[in-house]
Amino acid sequence: MRISSLPAYLSACLPALLLAFSFPAYSPPALADGLPDLGDAGQVLLSPQMERRIGESVVREMRLRDPEFVDDPELTEYINVLGNRLVANSQDVRQDFEFFLVRDSTMNAFAMPGGFIGVHTGLIVAAQSESELAAVLAHEIAHVTQRHMARMVSKDGQLSMAMMAAMAVALLSRNTQLGSAAAVLGQSAAITAQIGFTRDFEREADRLGFLTLEKSQFDVRAMPEFFLRLQKAGRLYENNAPAYLRTHPVTTERIADAQNRIQGLGYRQKPDSMDFQLVRAKLRAEQGAARDTLAQLQGDFKDKKYSNETAARFGLAVALLRSKDNARAEAELAPLVKSTEHPMIAGLAARIKQAKGDNLGAAETIKLALVRYPNNRALNHAYVEALQQQERHAEAAALLDEQIRNYPRTAQLYALRAKSYASMGKRLLQHQSQAEAYVLQGSLPAAIEQLQLAQKSGDGDFYQLSSVDARLRSLRQQMETERKEAKEGKPGM
Repeated sequence: MRISSLPAYLSACLPALLLAFSFPAYSPPALADGLPDLGDAGQVLLSPQMERRIGESVVREMRLRDPEFVDDPELTEYINVLGNRLVANSQDVRQDFEFFLVRDSTMNAFAMPGGFIGVHTGLIVAAQSESELAAVLAHEIAHVTQRHMARMVSKDGQLSMAMMAAMAVALLSRNTQLGSAAAVLGQSAAITAQIGFTRDFEREADRLGFLTLEKSQFDVRAMPEFFLRLQKAGRLYENNAPAYLRTHPVTTERIADAQNRIQGLGYRQKPDSMDFQLVRAKLRAEQGAARDTLAQLQGDFKDKKYSNETAARFGLAVALLRSKDNARAEAELAPLVKSTEHPMIAGLAARIKQAKGDNLGAAETIKLALVRYPNNRALNHAYVEALQQQERHAEAAALLDEQIRNYPRTAQLYALRAKSYASMGKRLLQHQSQAEAYVLQGSLPAAIEQLQLAQKSGDGDFYQLSSVDARLRSLRQQMETERKEAKEGKPGM
């Protein structure tokens, strides 16, 4: 099978991924006690900056091509807050991390070069505690800080470029068709052998992930408990094991190691945060067919099949809103609005008002919530949209400037700012903002076209035009470099 026959976003990713697996990478010289030497740390051929560029290129393509890439501000904020809490207690806090979600019902998570970690929504739904989810993230963080993906193919240098590309596709693919493509592109026996080789890396990630989990004040027993559930699931579904097992083989030895680490530690029960409970309830309400999910949640709530009543009621309200039963959704949420202060509850109350056509009420609800949670990413995003619906674009643009300073890699914010500038008649700023949205979405030609329109807008001052000109030159150079890399079949750094 030729590379061009693979799905579009994976084909576009392969040049960067080939680079990721083509160079020995730096890893910290100090090894965890009792772990094998998994690679030569002395040959620094792949810099952290190069790894970051590789990861950025892959995530851009996923964001552009993969319809299951999650851009929900509430969900994105939660996974990044949780992830960065763990990063702060990991072995390399100098590394920048970005966590993102993929709407997929399977239990899986994956790490990519440069600190990008993807999490399937199915993992959050299936996790029986927040500590279990944290255990998986801590493990993936260790894969990044220890540069496992680069070291995996640099030890003996005997893998071909095709095999490396196949491994990359196998790690990112989420269905059997792509898995088959990976096997054809490379050699299935070699891929299997290489995944077997990574068991040492799994042990290292387990060890360091355990330390991160403990320092972050989570329940460390969650790690062996999660492994045991995965192993049981693998035995029950031999031909359809959880996706996490295919890229993270769980062995009896790994389970025993995890169990041994908790021996002698004091018992620490870590209650799940309300954030985790509500995010999990929201994801559950959004999966499957709307009617079927609503019926299931209604039945569970009636029979009191829940661990947290607040989260169960919240999820039911989400499912009712999804089914366009706005009046019942509002009635279901009303007790929580009175009894529980939380940004996600306020956000849902506002979305229900918007669905009922009460845009002014929605804006007021969000504004009041922002007094208590001024830095909440999702609430600020929702308030921008509410302001735009009321044609208050100057206020929206000012708030967007602040949000972009805080979250400069969020394409949605630039697109929203472009919308406000368009309504204000500021054509240069409109096209300039839309260009940045396209850059983050991975579409350089569209970004360049927007900057060309900005040049011709006729309403910019000298400094604004100079900024547009400089950015246009930079993007043209970047696009030319990428064209050369694609033509040569490998990226040049």
